[in-house]
Formats: sequence, structure tokens, C-alpha cells
Amino acid sequence: MLFRDLLRDTVHTLSAHKLRTALTMFGIAWGIVSITLMVAAGEGLRVGQAKVAEQFGKDIMIVFAGRTSLQAGGTRAGRALQWRADDHETVQAQSPDCEWIMPELGRGGVPVRSLYNNAALLVTGSLPPFAQVRSIPVAEGRYPNWDDEREVRRVAFLGSDAKKQLFGGRPALGETIRVGDFPYTVIGVMRHKEQDSSYDGQDIAKVFVPFSTVRRDFPNKPPALADSVDRLIAVPKSLEQHEECKWQVRQSLARLHDFDPHDKEAAGIWDTVEEAQAFRKMTDGMKYFLGAVGLATLFIGGIGVMNVMLVAVRERTREIGVRKAVGATRDSIIRQFFVETMIVVFISGGTGMAVGYGICALVNLLPMPAFFAGLLPTWQSGTLAFLLLGTVAVLSALYPASRAAAVDPIEALRTEVGG
Repeated sequence: MLFRDLLRDTVHTLSAHKLRTALTMFGIAWGIVSITLMVAAGEGLRVGQAKVAEQFGKDIMIVFAGRTSLQAGGTRAGRALQWRADDHETVQAQSPDCEWIMPELGRGGVPVRSLYNNAALLVTGSLPPFAQVRSIPVAEGRYPNWDDEREVRRVAFLGSDAKKQLFGGRPALGETIRVGDFPYTVIGVMRHKEQDSSYDGQDIAKVFVPFSTVRRDFPNKPPALADSVDRLIAVPKSLEQHEECKWQVRQSLARLHDFDPHDKEAAGIWDTVEEAQAFRKMTDGMKYFLGAVGLATLFIGGIGVMNVMLVAVRERTREIGVRKAVGATRDSIIRQFFVETMIVVFISGGTGMAVGYGICALVNLLPMPAFFAGLLPTWQSGTLAFLLLGTVAVLSALYPASRAAAVDPIEALRTEVGG
């Protein structure tokens, strides 16, 4: 039988049961649309959250000094710790799996004045790689460099909101501002960024200065040690070295400050790598769940297709009998109904896939919130949908085709049409 004849018979079969066929084909199409949209939504949420998380810092660990909760080396538990300004050099030397160990020191509520306005801002200082590891994008000028650090220069890099507060729409590069009682030269302005978390405030509202400068101009006040720092920032060389880097930092700090390296209260670590992994697991679980819902819908549609084809077999019993009587083989009968079922399923599935990808494309034309990258169908989700569709098609076709092939031609010729 030619393909056009199969297609004509299929159309005739479906048109004989328009409502049932329409609902069945809708079930198949909706299953594909569901799988496509749900997986795309999960991927869009994962990518959007990852992008925003990277605005805070990519694969970094923030190490805070706390209180000891375990006795170590004859010292009592409950002892308050403070990281020192040169600790990062020792920790860096003893942590081969860490790319960077950097100190950070901040001063909140510092009065900052320009010729046009004034504000109370957070002044923070660290080493030059801080801009890279904490994702500080530059819109104008530059971030403080190693020369600024060595020469203890009074230079400032303004967060985007800090610049607006101090200068409005006016240019800020090269201008002099007073940070506390000291004149600083503006050498750069940050590009605006979205930030979903922080330990001391939004980067867009900060004034960034060299670490050596903030130590000199804004020293710690008692009871804090004069050379103490607020925290250390650790960056592993790779994701695979993340746990080793964390453990090496704990061991090094434990040797420097006489505490047990297993004492997590002594050195609290905010691990953004672990947070990213946990969020990835959550979004993957959501994708799998939503995909399973679409899969269930798809298989229910497949059962509907099987039902339609079984009805077609019953109503075409005489036709099958005649074909067998004139020499049609069992394989040709199976092939006819198998191909008819596949046509129904793949027309429905193809329509569903086109609709699903079309909806994704239309939705992605709209402005998206910061934490959602849009509906992002992947080639994996398309391949999965196609494979599931093929499985449903085969399963839906096997039973009706075998029923058609098992019809006895003598009994078939006795059957009344519609009986």
C-alpha cells in the first residue's frame, strides 16, 4: 500500500470519530507541550539564578572569625577569634588548592561628600583580585590596582548607586570626594548589577578603596585588634579542588590561632559553591517532577490513540477480511495499522512540539525578572520528548495492529458494517 493510501485511510478513520480523535490528539500534543514548557521553565530558573549568583561572586568562600566550641592545645572553648591583616599570606602559602586568599575590611556609615551631595556609605577595602572574584564590573575607569595597594593611595571606586547619590548624572572620574576626613580621587565607577545576597550590603552602594589605605585611614577601634580584618575570601583553583581548598584554609587558620580545624564555630564559612550545588539539585528535581507530569499526560494520550485505533479495527473488520481473502499477508496488515497509528501520534506530537517551542520563543521576547532567564528549551529536552513520543507511538500501535492481523477472514466477511 502506498503512503498516500495509508494517509487517506488514516484521515478517513479519524474523521469518522472527530471528537474522540480530537481529544486524543490534543492529549498527545499537550503532553509534548507540557514536557517542553516545564523543562524549559526549570532550565530558565536554573540559568537565571546562576547568573544572579555569579554577580555576588563565582565559586567563592567567605571565612568569618567566630568563637571556639572545642578545646584545642590547652586553650579553653568559647574564645573569640580575630583574623589578622597578614593571615592571608600564610594561609595562601599553605593552601595549594586555593587560587586566592584575600582579606577584606569594611567600615559602615562613613560620611562621604562630593561637591554636589553627601551620603553615609560603606567603605570596603581588599586586594585588586577582589574585583574579579566578587564580580565587580567596571563601567568607567578602573578598579584599584597593585600600585595603588603598594603606595597606599587614596583612590576610590564607586558603586553605581553610590555614584548616583554623590554626583547624580554628572561625570565622576577624576573628581575628589572626602571619605571621612580624607580626600580621595575617583578612579572608576561600577556598572550596575543585580545581587541576590550579601554579608555586609549591596556592592552598588559601596565605595571600594585599596586594602592598605582603609587600614591606615580607618583603623579598628578597641576591643578589636588594630590589625584585625573582618573576613577572608577564599577561591578554589577549580570546582574539583573546592573541598580541599576549604579544608586547607581551616587547617592553616587553626595553626595560626590555636583551634581545632574541625571546629566549624571557630571559622564559619559561607560556601557559595555548596549553595550553587544545592540550588542545582533543587531545580533539577523540579524539572524531573514537571517532566514526569508531562510524561504521564503523554502516555494517557497514547492510551487514547490505542483506543481510537482499536475502534478503527472493529469497524474495518470486513475490509481486513477482504484484503486477507485476496492475498494480503499478516505482515502487510500489521504494517498498515502500525503506520496509521504512527502518523496519528507524530502529527499530534509534532504539532505539540511546534507549539511548545513557539510559546518559548514568544515568552522570551518579554522582559524577564532578574532571577529567571526565560523559557529555555534544550536539545536534551527536545530529544527526550521525541524519544518519548516514539515510545508512545510504538506502544499505541502494537496492540491494535496485532488485533487487526489476527482477524479471521471468513468471520470478517460475515461481519456487518458497524456490528
